[in-house]
Amino acid sequence: MKNIELQRHANHIRKNILDMVYAAQSGHPGGSLSATDVLTYLYFEELNITKENIGGLDRNRFVLSKGHASPVLYGTLTEAGLIDEDLKSFRQLNTKLQGHPSMKMLKGVDMSTGSLGQGASVSVGMAIANKLDNNGHNIYTLVGDGESEEGIIYEAMMAGSHYKLDNLCFILDLNHLQIDGRIEDVMNPTPHKEKFEAFGWKVAECDGHNFDSIRQAFDIFHNTKEQPTVIIAHTVKGKGISFMENNAGWHGVAPKEDEYHKALAELDEMEAKLND
Repeated sequence: MKNIELQRHANHIRKNILDMVYAAQSGHPGGSLSATDVLTYLYFEELNITKENIGGLDRNRFVLSKGHASPVLYGTLTEAGLIDEDLKSFRQLNTKLQGHPSMKMLKGVDMSTGSLGQGASVSVGMAIANKLDNNGHNIYTLVGDGESEEGIIYEAMMAGSHYKLDNLCFILDLNHLQIDGRIEDVMNPTPHKEKFEAFGWKVAECDGHNFDSIRQAFDIFHNTKEQPTVIIAHTVKGKGISFMENNAGWHGVAPKEDEYHKALAELDEMEAKLND
């Protein structure tokens, strides 16, 4: 798929995120927007998940370990035509679009997540299971940079390397902000590259908003054998909406009506440019 097509999909997904969080008047827009381009690439280029195989195990699987960023997952599944839920039911009573993804409620969610670090740990188990079953498909896991402060992440890193899980790819959404501010000020988990390398992982880095750069990073994953890979995606929290960018205040706050329309206008303007 051409980059311009991926950019159009990403812009639609950002609109989906905005619509969900605004309708619910709750949710996590900042970290959803930072991860949008990575998930766009995953679902339109990398995973090869279809409506026909989405319910089975004989396929690539994706775990959203930073489960509070569920709007980006639901928005991407919708844009890819894999689910047809009403996005405005997000976080409503009895909805399938729970605030944190539930594999019991929505086909297309490969692991229920929300307790930070646990999705990463479970994805290691999935990768081990695939090895034992001679299932040649991969496990992809999106990890938050604030989430990387959790000790369970490092246990997962150690196990992934020990079992030589070359079918496991973590993507670290490195936007440098969490709910309480800069990660370096809250509980500094840097340097990520050196820590993953010390645990025996192959490290690739990319601009998380540049599809050529993302593509090159996944090529490194595919060419790496006998060790897991982490792609450190350098991103901007709130990417695509000017007043949300690099602002920790938008970690878990919904836009008011005027803010919603201002954000939507920016995305409409971007869509017009992409369609020129």
